[in-house]
Amino acid sequence: MTAAARREVIEGAATELFAERGYVGASIDEIATRSGVSPPVVYDHFASKLDLYRRVLERHFADLRQVWREHFVGEEPAEDRMARSFDAWFAYIEAHPFAGRMLFRDTVGDPEADAVHAEVAEGSRAAIMPLFAREPGSENMAGTRAAEGLEMAWVVMRGVLQGLAMWWSEHREVPRAQVVATAMNALWIGFERVSAGGAWQPSGKEGPE
Repeated sequence: MTAAARREVIEGAATELFAERGYVGASIDEIATRSGVSPPVVYDHFASKLDLYRRVLERHFADLRQVWREHFVGEEPAEDRMARSFDAWFAYIEAHPFAGRMLFRDTVGDPEADAVHAEVAEGSRAAIMPLFAREPGSENMAGTRAAEGLEMAWVVMRGVLQGLAMWWSEHREVPRAQVVATAMNALWIGFERVSAGGAWQPSGKEGPE
């Protein structure tokens, strides 16, 4: 086995164990056993468990960013691009169920690992936000505070998609098409209206200050 192939096996085993047992519960010994190697071999490729954890987080977040770049960008109507992106996003989660369970936990129970998770997730968000910022009408999300509005909109979309992904991990009998339809129903209608210039306002208010 080449070094690259061995790293691939180790990263796959680590993703599974981090998802199943959390960062604290997964040990290098178990990761090595599931990989079919010895612990020293794992340390030949990764300096520490935390280093390995960072690597698998970065890998799967990068894969999900690539889903958006491949499917959301284009000249087709936004509705078609969003539906296609959602389907591809959930297809990735379907093909990598352990990745979703590892990525979308709020905390992992270890301060250093929590900090790494937050750092990698934030870096991924910062890398993908310009793609959504280019979408016509995106500046309407929060009136004149465009950057803040986009960030809040991303939080909303992330909450829907990641929440559905976690729910779906326990309800695999539900077809992916139904999960995608639910995400579209929750997100597309609001985005469509806002991108066309509409915005909710409290009664008696003329607009954002």
